[in-house]
Amino acid sequence: MEIVTTETIPHREIDEALGVARGNTVEARNVGRDITQSLRNITGGELKAYSELLTKARDEAISRMEDDAERMGADAVVNVRLETSKVTEGGSEVIAYGTAVTLE
Repeated sequence: MEIVTTETIPHREIDEALGVARGNTVEARNVGRDITQSLRNITGGELKAYSELLTKARDEAISRMEDDAERMGADAVVNVRLETSKVTEGGSEVIAYGTAVTLE
């Protein structure tokens, strides 16, 4: 399965657009992690625990989008986008979506 952020795949022709493939996940912060990250926020620097949490969430959303595209019979997903939103205090949603297509 090819997954790209562009509208086309180089040297490939799109045969058919099957619809929007999507995958999402909601991840919650850890209370213990919040305490250590609050200290980091005072001293400055990257909040690595949160960066790792969002990386994990993005990877999971992309994987779920790929699974959705496979169920649709797609060979690729083009024009992929990622969005993040706060859904509750301490919890964020990451959604990946794009156009599922078949290739010639």
